[in-house]
Amino acid sequence: MILIWMIITPAIGGIAAWIIGHRSTLGARIAALSAAFAYFAIALYLWFISPRLLSMGTRFHNHTVPSVFVDFNVPWIPQIGVSFHLAIDGLSLMLILLTSIIGVIAVLCSWREITVRVGDFHLALMILLSAIIGAFLAFDLLLFYLFWELMLVPLYFLISIWGHENRRYAAIKLMLFTLTGGFLLLLGIIGLYIIHGLNTGTYTFDYPALLGTKMPLHTAWWLMLGFFVGLAVKLPIVPLHTWLPDAHTEAPTAGSLDLAGLLLKVGAYGLMRFSIPLFPLVSARLSPIAMMLGVAGIVYGAMLAYPQRDFKRLVAYTSISHMGFILLGIYAGTQLALQGALIEILAHGISTGALFLIAGMIQERTYTRELWRLGGLWSTTPKLGAFTLYFALAALGLPGLANFVGEFLVLLGTFSVAPVLASVGAIGFVLSVIYALRLVQESMHGPNTSEWRLPDLSVRETAILGSMAAIILWLGLNPQPVFDTASKALAPIQHALHRAEVKEGTELR
Repeated sequence: MILIWMIITPAIGGIAAWIIGHRSTLGARIAALSAAFAYFAIALYLWFISPRLLSMGTRFHNHTVPSVFVDFNVPWIPQIGVSFHLAIDGLSLMLILLTSIIGVIAVLCSWREITVRVGDFHLALMILLSAIIGAFLAFDLLLFYLFWELMLVPLYFLISIWGHENRRYAAIKLMLFTLTGGFLLLLGIIGLYIIHGLNTGTYTFDYPALLGTKMPLHTAWWLMLGFFVGLAVKLPIVPLHTWLPDAHTEAPTAGSLDLAGLLLKVGAYGLMRFSIPLFPLVSARLSPIAMMLGVAGIVYGAMLAYPQRDFKRLVAYTSISHMGFILLGIYAGTQLALQGALIEILAHGISTGALFLIAGMIQERTYTRELWRLGGLWSTTPKLGAFTLYFALAALGLPGLANFVGEFLVLLGTFSVAPVLASVGAIGFVLSVIYALRLVQESMHGPNTSEWRLPDLSVRETAILGSMAAIILWLGLNPQPVFDTASKALAPIQHALHRAEVKEGTELR
């Protein structure tokens, strides 16, 4: 039942905050924070015991399914083959840990920013976390889709109610893009369900059972494209990215943190968990195009980040660049590239999330995010300036920090299969230096023309950013525990693409 508790704990905290919020805003915050810490404790406990659980883990009958060490599977709607199937392996565990960290920070960073409808805000925030956790744990395709769509509801309200000036436009744009992608994903799921049923006589949405479903090559192409495009919208890839800068710019700080740290990762997780293992042959054939789209995102996102005048919008475009590295690593499919993609997923969630927190802290003090108005902040807020520099250096891939490990491994792993694309992707390192240094220079250095006299970081804010800085440093200096935890979960992705390449020229029957 531990997987059930992981999903419902944030939701219980959100409901409690909503009820208490009618009488006490402080009580609502404490209730949400308590639930977030309880979920963090569960995730941390699972990670500590994961080596023992992994050694006695469950392996499904199909060798392409990773070993899982906690499994929960009960019939839900047996008439149509839907089960409430949850499972956790090394890959989902790392993302669950990231979710638990981001969840605690999201509540803490909203302590002073959110002052209206506090109970409602924490209800939406915690329901969003529960939906994300459910998506990372679902081993039934229809269940995954339900959690996928559920994430949109609280996120829409977080942006449209507690966002900034153009919040309604950004929320509607997010909904239109993601619902369209979700519709394509649903078509792919239903198509796979029907074909598997016609082949075997068993109609099921269970992920392990659907692996290895035989179908004509052209059918596999169409179904895989439904999965790929639907998931890629959430990643997002260029040119399906235009919703992201608006959503980030208009969202409250906690919304931007969850969006960058978690929601984008659900798209990457879906590609690694479902799209490639379910359709290995056509995924291998798509991989050159997917890698080119990844490289395009690396360069395009970095180039568009530089001229932005809004702090949050600049950071939003850097997310597109970092997501390009993740897409490149996933479809390169080598061990090093997949390890790099996983580290980049974790590193981006922390480092870019921290930059969004800093943007919120700056706006809370100055009532602006325009870079040209923020010069000279370091002289009045030196601790804030130091953290801005630190996380900007992390974003540009400074050696010793986590982003460097992820991006370097992605490029190194890609070079063995696509040296030209890896070389072009390396341009992203150069461009990231340009936009990161501009961010620090224009916001923190230069003359204090606005004559800022601002309070520096509080104890709460220092603790938040300090803990995130420590995680980035630890991942950069010691990524091996992550590799060890996720190795058995990443192996089937590498195996699926390699096996498909061996079968190149044949058709699935």
